[in-house]
Amino acid sequence: MDWHVYILRCGDGTLYTGIARDLEKRVAVHNSGKGAKYTARRLPVKLTYSEEAENRSAASKREYAIKQLSRAEKLALIAS
Repeated sequence: MDWHVYILRCGDGTLYTGIARDLEKRVAVHNSGKGAKYTARRLPVKLTYSEEAENRSAASKREYAIKQLSRAEKLALIAS
């Protein structure tokens, strides 16, 4: 499994969802302020959830599904 779907908790408490091949490297890029406009203004970020996906397509579909969840549902997913 080459791809990961992840949720980051930003410094202001908001949640950011994304996909990556190298999860540790991607989180480091986010924390450097170069990952995404959304996370750049909400540093530091912390990885709170990740799951593996078979390929980029599957990861993108799962990312979309997670983005459709409410905040409470995302927090429940993180807790599970």
